[in-house]
Amino acid sequence: MTVFRHLLAILLLPFLAVVALPYWLLSSWAPVDTRWDSVPLEWFPRAVGVALFAGGLALFGWCVSLFARVGQGTLAPWDPTRKLVAVGPYRYVRNPMITGVATMLLGETIIWGSWVIGLWFLVFVLVNHVYFVLSEEPGLERRFGQSYVAYKANVPRWIPRSTPWQG
Repeated sequence: MTVFRHLLAILLLPFLAVVALPYWLLSSWAPVDTRWDSVPLEWFPRAVGVALFAGGLALFGWCVSLFARVGQGTLAPWDPTRKLVAVGPYRYVRNPMITGVATMLLGETIIWGSWVIGLWFLVFVLVNHVYFVLSEEPGLERRFGQSYVAYKANVPRWIPRSTPWQG
């Protein structure tokens, strides 16, 4: 049942953001979108995009496993962690999972050379920023109290610390 909970959350949230919606955008906007097809050395930006996508996927996977093992929950708002996760990449930045997803989208933007996916990447980042400021962080303060307040005061939201937080 636990594996099902995580798969459902991944399929309904990041899969839609990183696979389903970009596929739809690439298909629907193809006549006006850009591509690398006629660019000399197109393999280079594509290789950079693949590296970014792979790095984002690895970070996302690490965060999902920490949510399961340490937090005893999922990434989904309807099945959140029961314990505050402040280990691994969470010692450097408060939202590495969203950073991983955004990095995958940036990688896709570069892989395809698509301004449409690039625009979706920017919308994704903006919507998540607003969501975290207005909903996620106040909710975490209510759920985890002073431990989250201390964590929030010491670990930045998006730009990683240079050294891990020792809280």
